Amino acid sequence: MIRHAAPAALACLLAACHPGGGEGAGNAHVPGDTSSNEPFQGIAPTEELRFTGTEPFWGGAVKGTVLTYSTPETPGGETVTVQRFAGRGGLSFSGHFHGDAFDMMVTRNECSDGMSDRTYPFTVTLRIGAETRNGCAWSEQHPFTGPEQP
Repeated sequence: MIRHAAPAALACLLAACHPGGGEGAGNAHVPGDTSSNEPFQGIAPTEELRFTGTEPFWGGAVKGTVLTYSTPETPGGETVTVQRFAGRGGLSFSGHFHGDAFDMMVTRNECSDGMSDRTYPFTVTLRIGAETRNGCAWSEQHPFTGPEQP
């Protein structure tokens, strides 16, 4: 039963993290095309997705089932084995990090890190245990715009 509840819970988290709202009436807080039941295909499973956040500084990359999460204390990063879930409006990557649940939701929404002149194509909401962090993401196929070295 828990195995079947996890994708539904992730879909709810993925829907809740999108700030822009859906396209259909009555679905103002649901991302993606409300007339479609197709999973998000904007980021290929083989694509390396990089992410970054501030306060506290964190970042990393995910490709397939391997996510590397870094902080100023662990600049080389730590590996988290994750499962990928494609919802209607984005992706989530879920696993465990130091005994806590690790859930990262990615939605297509223009994003600024607030510290550089870069604009990123994806917004990230990261939840580790009870703590929530916000950030931005990009890939080679979906690059940020702005200076290469901020």
